[in-house]
Amino acid sequence: MKLLITGATGLVGSAIMSLCSQKNIFTHYLTTSKSKVKKTTKAQGFYWNPKTKEVDINCLRGIDAIINLAGASISKRWTTAYRNTIIESRVQSINLLYKLLSENEHEVKFVVSASAIGIYPSSFTEVYTETNTASNTSFLGTVVQLWEQEVDTLSNLGLSVCKLRLGIVLSSNGGALEKMTQPIGMGFGAALGNGKQGQSWIHINDLSRLFLHVIEKNLQGTYNAVASEVITNKELTKAISKQLHKPIWLPNIPAFLLKIILGKMASLVVESQRVSNAKILKTGFIFEYDSLEKALVECLG
Repeated sequence: MKLLITGATGLVGSAIMSLCSQKNIFTHYLTTSKSKVKKTTKAQGFYWNPKTKEVDINCLRGIDAIINLAGASISKRWTTAYRNTIIESRVQSINLLYKLLSENEHEVKFVVSASAIGIYPSSFTEVYTETNTASNTSFLGTVVQLWEQEVDTLSNLGLSVCKLRLGIVLSSNGGALEKMTQPIGMGFGAALGNGKQGQSWIHINDLSRLFLHVIEKNLQGTYNAVASEVITNKELTKAISKQLHKPIWLPNIPAFLLKIILGKMASLVVESQRVSNAKILKTGFIFEYDSLEKALVECLG
C-alpha cells in the first residue's frame, strides 16, 4: 500500500506519517510550503497550492489511497476574513484533488477525509450516530457540511470515499489538550459554561490507527472517530487537573463571558456533542485508549 496525505505536517498528519513509517508504508505528502518538500527512505513531499490550483502530478505515482487532512486551523480567532479562509481551505483542497484525479491517470481507489463531530447539533441529552440527519446551524456546523459535500463529489470519479468525524484530539504534542492544560497548570483552571456540555474525544494514536483501518477494510461512508467514553467539560477539566496535580478552585466561566471574549469561537467550548462510536466498533476496530484516564496518563504523564 502506498498513500498520499494532504495536511501531513499538522498534528494528525504528523502522527499518521509516523505510524506509516513504523509500518513501512511509503507515503507521498502534499504541502503548501516548498521548504517542506523533502524525500526520505519512507516519504516524499510534493508542492501544491489549492488557491492557485497548482499541484505536482507526480504525487499520484503509485498511490493506492489518499488521506485528506487539509484545512486551516479553527483555533484562530474567527474574523470575517478568517472564517472565509477556514471554508475555502477545505473546499479548495478537495476541488484541486478532484481536478488532479479527473485529469490524470492514476491507480487511486480510495479516499478517506477528516471531518468533525461539529456537524451535529448541540444537545445535552442526545447521543448522535452517523444516521442523524439534523445539522448544526452554527458556523462550524456549516463548515463541516460544506466540507463533507465536497468530499462526496470524489465518489463521482469511481472512488470509494470515507469520512471520519473527529472529536477532540488528545495529544502530547499540542492541539486542544495543550490549550486546556495551560490555565490548569498555572492554577487558573475552570470549567466552561455550565460544564455539563458533552465532549467526545479520541487519542491521537487511536486516530492514526483508525485512518489506516478504514483504508485496509475499505470502509465507505461516514464514521464517528471518537472513544467510547463521553465526558462533560467539568469532568474533563477535573481529570486534567488531577493528572497535573493542580486544584480547581475557580468557579465556572459563564457562557456569556466566553462569548464576549471569544466571539463566535465560543461555540467550540460551550456546545455539547455526545457522539457514539458503535458503528466503527462493529468493523473490528479496537481502541487502545478508550478511557479518558488512560489517555491523559499517556499524554500528560
